[in-house]
Amino acid sequence: MPAIEWIRFGLVVFFILFGLSIFFLEIFGVYRFKFVLNRMQIAATGDTLGIGLCLVGLMIANGWNAATAKMALVIVFLWCASPVSSHVIARLEYTTDETLMENCRIVTIEEAEAEGETENGDI
Repeated sequence: MPAIEWIRFGLVVFFILFGLSIFFLEIFGVYRFKFVLNRMQIAATGDTLGIGLCLVGLMIANGWNAATAKMALVIVFLWCASPVSSHVIARLEYTTDETLMENCRIVTIEEAEAEGETENGDI
């Protein structure tokens, strides 16, 4: 049995360290990007993935019981709530930012096909 416990410990350490490294990359991305929508996207992605990986590590460490089921429900909730909240914030930024066109480029389908940005004319 000690070998199984060491494997379990290794998985816990891997998931938690990988989740923490995602958090550190997220912090770097938030300070690196200049435009608010880019910052918001990297923050939402990093939060969802980082918290999910850390919770998976805690679930493995905790074993199979009611607390593990609650952590699984937290992961499902975060997967649903984080993209929705990011989308709402992005819509707010899109409707209120007067300098949006200085930072974005809107391309129509015809322009994209003319520039060769799509494969076989598919979007």
